[in-house]
Amino acid sequence: MPDGHRKRRKTYNEPGHGHYLTYSCVNRWPLLRKERTCRWVLDAIETARQRHGFDVHAFVIMPEHVHLLVRPRSADYRIERFLYNVKRPVAWRAKAWLAETGNEDWLRRLTFAHGSRRVFRFWLPGGGFDRNIFREMTLKEVADYIHGNPVRRGLAENPTDWPWSSARFWNGSDAGPLRMDPIPT
Repeated sequence: MPDGHRKRRKTYNEPGHGHYLTYSCVNRWPLLRKERTCRWVLDAIETARQRHGFDVHAFVIMPEHVHLLVRPRSADYRIERFLYNVKRPVAWRAKAWLAETGNEDWLRRLTFAHGSRRVFRFWLPGGGFDRNIFREMTLKEVADYIHGNPVRRGLAENPTDWPWSSARFWNGSDAGPLRMDPIPT
């Protein structure tokens, strides 16, 4: 993996804005196919929600990337800190699990040269995609778009068929794997 110049993501920490975040696994590998890894992502989202005071409105975990719709409860926030606290624990847990299970092949694949150092990378470097959402109606539209991802990819027939999504929560069929905060009306 080349370690040259990478594009920097511009963030706007605007009070009252929601954030539609997308971040991907390194090399777009499907590292999120296992239930174990999806649960790590959900645990990290919940911990970051509590630590940074964010509402979580929608999510979907795809095999190689995550979509997340969040909104800070405070005017004083840093979306990049929230995202760091969502991504970093998953990478740590993945590295520890690979080491504990003796999976040297994947440890080697996920370790890259970074200058004179070797670094473990679970996520694609850079900040991913962050779009500010500032109209409440748009929050609902973005949530619907997020939930449609597995259907558009042919992984599910209906959004509620995909287990790693908040679609079931919003459909009312069950609570889903992570509690969602209400979308303001």
